[in-house]
Amino acid sequence: MCFETSQLAYRIYQEAKRIGASVDEIERLRKQWEKLKDGGIEFHHVSGFSHPELVVFKKKEGQTIIERNIWGLIPPWVKNVDEAQIIWDKTLNARGETIFEKPSFKHAAANDRCVVPLDGFFEHHHKRGQTFPYFIKQKNNERLLVGGLSSEWVNIGTGAIVHSMAIVTTKGNELMAEIHNNPKLKEARMPLILDETSAIQWLEDDVVAAKLAVQSNETVELEAYTVKRLRGDSYVGNVEEASEAHAYPEMVDPPELF
Repeated sequence: MCFETSQLAYRIYQEAKRIGASVDEIERLRKQWEKLKDGGIEFHHVSGFSHPELVVFKKKEGQTIIERNIWGLIPPWVKNVDEAQIIWDKTLNARGETIFEKPSFKHAAANDRCVVPLDGFFEHHHKRGQTFPYFIKQKNNERLLVGGLSSEWVNIGTGAIVHSMAIVTTKGNELMAEIHNNPKLKEARMPLILDETSAIQWLEDDVVAAKLAVQSNETVELEAYTVKRLRGDSYVGNVEEASEAHAYPEMVDPPELF
């Protein structure tokens, strides 16, 4: 699962060069970003259930574009605001193995895939009846390129177009299998992390090629460490400290005496 993430806006438009954007496109995206970033928020830590607007890259008519999309995909067939508000809590994540068949996602999977540049994401580890939050990021400190699905929904009441998205997930790799050990889940999950080649494939190629990109990350090197509590009285909030390393003495295994 991926319900909590980090996305900082600083020069985020430059990530487009990693998905094949030309120098001219980067300059166009910079100008577009200057308009988009007004009123935007940087997320050191944010929960998907608050439905923030995350930055995504898409391909439209052969051009790379940058958008702010609400986290929680609203399919085009949703009838009204009440239905939209019910469904978007259920569509923060899209299980990669079923996105091309599931009604909520199949239109976006075939026609409107996106890449979400993230500074990192959070998961909880279970140990001795407690949960401990981890922050996972790319080891070289570049932003992660995460596969997503995007949707445009028209609010019939107002005529407004709502841009929304879901993060695609896949089976967890070895690192995530160790961290994401919720006993209530059948398996560990993780976001669909793309390298620069598979990110272009995800955005530009047909459905057959896109399906091949849905696999556990084995190429992008990740690192993970525990952080301060993300809930409760000790939660520090949406500040830089939220993604800084924090040790828990209670996680240390006692020494073996014999």
